[in-house]
Amino acid sequence: MRNTARWAATLGLTATAVCGPLTGAALAAPAAAPASLYAPSALVLTVGHGSAAATATPERAVTLTCAPTASGTHPAAPDACAELRAVGGDFDALTGGGVLCTKEYNPVVVTAAGVWQGKRVSYERTFANECVKNAAMTSVFAF
Repeated sequence: MRNTARWAATLGLTATAVCGPLTGAALAAPAAAPASLYAPSALVLTVGHGSAAATATPERAVTLTCAPTASGTHPAAPDACAELRAVGGDFDALTGGGVLCTKEYNPVVVTAAGVWQGKRVSYERTFANECVKNAAMTSVFAF
């Protein structure tokens, strides 16, 4: 009988030593996740026909996320993110190549809304036609 009591005491002490740290403060709350190392850069880009974004119906829209890696539904997300980084997120500084276009007036409006490197972005620009838009802008609005 003494061996049984000794064995039970040993088992109880072993269980306390092994399982003791799992109770109390260790299970109280998980450690808080560290803050992101990257400022958020997530945009919704739209293209539509019309003279202003308020009156134009978006015909195409994509998402573009640039931090920590380029992603989203944009067909050329890595190129678009690289171009935006090169100009510090200034959409007016984006310039395309020299392409000759007709003088047809069929206005196209592009918009960008969201966050670029932690700062709120709201951009709108109207072009005379699709050719002028493609000539003036880079791959950011090529979708």
